[in-house]
Amino acid sequence: MGHYAAAVWDDHKAATEITKDWNGIDQVLLKNPHGASAKISLHGGQVVSWRNDQGEELLFTSNKAIFKHPKSMRGGIQICYPQFGDCGLLDQHGFARNKIWVIDENPPPLHSNESLGKSFVDLLLKPSEEDLKQWPHSFEFRLRVSLAVDGDLTLTSRVRNINGKPFSFLFAYHTYLSVSDISEVRVEGLETLDYLDNLSKRELLTEQGDAITFESEMDRTYLRSPKVVAVLDHERKRTYVIGKEGLPDTVVWNPWEKKSKTMADFGDDEYKSMLCVDGAAIERPITLKPGEEWTGRLMLTAGKSSFCFDQLELQSN
Repeated sequence: MGHYAAAVWDDHKAATEITKDWNGIDQVLLKNPHGASAKISLHGGQVVSWRNDQGEELLFTSNKAIFKHPKSMRGGIQICYPQFGDCGLLDQHGFARNKIWVIDENPPPLHSNESLGKSFVDLLLKPSEEDLKQWPHSFEFRLRVSLAVDGDLTLTSRVRNINGKPFSFLFAYHTYLSVSDISEVRVEGLETLDYLDNLSKRELLTEQGDAITFESEMDRTYLRSPKVVAVLDHERKRTYVIGKEGLPDTVVWNPWEKKSKTMADFGDDEYKSMLCVDGAAIERPITLKPGEEWTGRLMLTAGKSSFCFDQLELQSN
């Protein structure tokens, strides 16, 4: 794929390395000056690791994950496109997470401050002939993954319609967060919202609690959710702040005990140490006319739980 330097902008001694996984597929390692890092696989454009400056892994990966192309790895941050779940004719979560992406040597520019003080990589996915047989729409999907000096992780997706006719798609950043004990975790910011209960044939319900806590399997799509959601891990005294743009919905998923035992690439007890909170566009498909482009952004922060959600709301305004 030639020289990689053009794809990576370096500042404040931020560093980038290209390595290969055990299948010979390239991975990009982003590092910042304080020791935080992120690792992105060209298999699926998937973020497979995000570590803070203490070297602690912030994303969950199953010990039973299958690391063999074309199957996507269970964990990290998966790109679900152009379908989410089984809401369509394609395989679960669409094909983007199963494809080999390429490093984009000369991407169209983003906002001028998008790269300031960050190490980043740009990836590109275009449909193959096989993809076009399954889903007959031509597109360019550009993904930028960036790691800031403070350790924050940002994923920016841009989908452009290079087709001669409009097309529609669903999208999600399927984000597996590492937690200490799911029974000690709460999600704030989704109170009073309507949601689709995917365990009850997508029945429309309204959230009644002042926060979401976990006592059994959960698979919900919260509709028209706020731009900032917080996940509080009391045992680790850690708060994940999940910011999103262009993504109106939020999916919250934990398989709990019974379903965990039915998944070949997931340990029976691993539900205790993970939680998926996904920035998504699911209820209303995104439609692009020829030449139009959509942008969806996910911003992840992990810090000590020394503040409440009200303060997070003030910071996000």
